[in-house]
Amino acid sequence: MGKPSNIISKIGYHAVYSFWYALSLLPMWLLYVLSDIMFFILAIVVKYRKKTIEKNLLTAFPDKTDLERKVIVYKFYHSFCDYIVETVKLMSMSEKQLKRRMRFEGIEEMNKILQGGQSVALFLSHTFNWEWISTITLWVPEGVVCGEVYHPLENKVFDRLILDARQKNHAVGVPMQDTLRQIVAWKRDGIAHVMGYLYDQKPHWHNIHHWVNFLNHDTPVLTGAERICKATDQAVVYGDMMRKKRGYYVCRLKVMTTKPKEQEDWTVTDWYYKQLEETVRRQPELWLWSHKRWKRTREEFDKRFKYVNGKVVRRDEA
Repeated sequence: MGKPSNIISKIGYHAVYSFWYALSLLPMWLLYVLSDIMFFILAIVVKYRKKTIEKNLLTAFPDKTDLERKVIVYKFYHSFCDYIVETVKLMSMSEKQLKRRMRFEGIEEMNKILQGGQSVALFLSHTFNWEWISTITLWVPEGVVCGEVYHPLENKVFDRLILDARQKNHAVGVPMQDTLRQIVAWKRDGIAHVMGYLYDQKPHWHNIHHWVNFLNHDTPVLTGAERICKATDQAVVYGDMMRKKRGYYVCRLKVMTTKPKEQEDWTVTDWYYKQLEETVRRQPELWLWSHKRWKRTREEFDKRFKYVNGKVVRRDEA
């Protein structure tokens, strides 16, 4: 017999999965009614992370009026609630529905790269609805594998549920620590692939090697995806997300380079953040403002850490 904790986890997973799948069978219009109810609860009653959202918007858009920022706040809550029900719906949507609601512009150019034998690093962001990007599997040539780098959740039940939703259309979830190993394995086996990176995440202190000017902030950024691109010769493509109307999205694919090894260090990352800023400024309510993206400052970093032979070390340990 399995351990009690494993049995409870399995029962919990199947119970939540059954509820999630049953909920996903509801028509989209009814799910949006649920979204509107959630909006009232999160934005008006609970005021979910409202101080963080308001602070982020104030520092990112100091030129906007209080009213303009307030409008963005409430539009963000609407978008966030839509994101939740749309992710639920992903579990049971047909290919026809998905291709109608989530379109990819510029896919032809990316597919030419793949058909030419080169794989692609798709640089993405936490712009709604990024979960639907997993449906790119429906738009690439047969035989191409689409992977998504993800950070496993502590809650094993929800970690498995999110993976199930993302992998429903045959995308492959790749744990962050296994990214390079998986790409090398596909490359060795001659498998063309698209690897998606949600690249706008906040790095841990020891992973800060570069800073960019992003949305009026001196911002520490991840650089691992750029280094992987260069090491594995992946073409670099940016996914520019936009919402046409409720429940209808377009991801415009922009090719930066098919020769990443020829780019100077951090050029790819700098280009990504320039593209992302344009995306955010166009539809600011679609970006994930509820996290403390600018919690780590250069001033604090310089007080606590320094670089020794390209590595980040604590000053009291150097």
